[in-house]
Amino acid sequence: MFGFVGTALIAIVPGFANATRVPAAEPAAARVSLALPLPAAGAPALASTSGWQFVRVRSGETLGLVFQQLRLPATLMQRLLDQTSAKATLTHLREGQELAFELDHQGQLKTLRFDKDPANRVELSVAGDAITEQVHARPIEHRVEIAAGTITSSLYADGARAGLTAGSINTLANIFKYDIDFVEDLRAGDTFQVVYEELWRDGQRIGTGDVIGATFTNRGKRYSAFSYAPNGKTEYFDGNGRPLKKVLMRIPIEFARLSSTFGMRKHPVLGLMRAHKGVDYAARTGTPIMAAGDGKVSFVGWKNGFGRVVMIDHGQGRSTVYGHMSAWGKEKVGQRVAQGSTIGYVGMSGLATGPHLHYEFRVNGTSVNPLTVTMPKPEPLSGLALVKFRAATAPALAKMLTVEKNTSRVASR
Repeated sequence: MFGFVGTALIAIVPGFANATRVPAAEPAAARVSLALPLPAAGAPALASTSGWQFVRVRSGETLGLVFQQLRLPATLMQRLLDQTSAKATLTHLREGQELAFELDHQGQLKTLRFDKDPANRVELSVAGDAITEQVHARPIEHRVEIAAGTITSSLYADGARAGLTAGSINTLANIFKYDIDFVEDLRAGDTFQVVYEELWRDGQRIGTGDVIGATFTNRGKRYSAFSYAPNGKTEYFDGNGRPLKKVLMRIPIEFARLSSTFGMRKHPVLGLMRAHKGVDYAARTGTPIMAAGDGKVSFVGWKNGFGRVVMIDHGQGRSTVYGHMSAWGKEKVGQRVAQGSTIGYVGMSGLATGPHLHYEFRVNGTSVNPLTVTMPKPEPLSGLALVKFRAATAPALAKMLTVEKNTSRVASR
């Protein structure tokens, strides 16, 4: 045993000795000093500012601020404004407007490019003291598209779901407003088709154009409309060439709901049963009220419980009355007004419990229900005018028929 322990100690002790030794110091690394040339003071970072720089104008931003951000001299900006036709556009920048600056390798301006209007682009080129202005036309491509949908909630929601813009949906509502009350008459399951123009420029969609044709099926009855300009002014006609624009409108106000119907009712203020000789449309105070048709203003003033009132004579024994206005329009007695022109604004003058329009339709002095009375219809196109109309609207009609066939095939599967 003593011999074994002694042998083990002889083997282990040298290892401890090696572990506790201090390592020898390494020789110091050799250092060499070199003289390096310093960069020239004030030299700009040219590579990062050359080429095209695009600036999207922010709210309240001016051309002077943009030039300052790009480190371009204010004197050059003034020369561009004074020596070109760009002053009107560049001194009234719009939020979101894009300006493009081409800079050379020294950060100096070579070209300033911007859109003067949707159809024209301006380039201002700078070469020393010379400034050259060029205006390039930007043609807009008109593409014909079609959208179709079914009403499930509202015209605006379902129209947007079908791909229509707010402008096209408003146009659709205005086209059929003489026959359809889109507040009261709309039903789930109603369908629509709209043939319209899309506007494209430089390969990008920039908006929508005119509605070329449309159909709307409301409560099982189908209405159609096609745009046509027989006298240079675009109007909408049905498939037989009859103008959709009626002599008189049933509803002379937008964005309103029917709040009281025609006939006997209990007066909301007096509490008495009496005949209500018109219909009421509830709307926000200040909502514009339109003339229901062409005619001559026969009365403007205060009339008993109706407050501020305007009356229009449309000829052939027909007249309309508009009551409870918050303010009148600019029309005076004896002045002629056009259908759709603003003659006043919704209010609650007179005896009223809330802002609304009281609208009456009279025939030979007798009040009739404007929602049910047969409106006079304009004369349809005939002869050569009808032939031209059918030729002009044939492409839109064919496009809608194709969609209808495809839709019916899918539904039958």
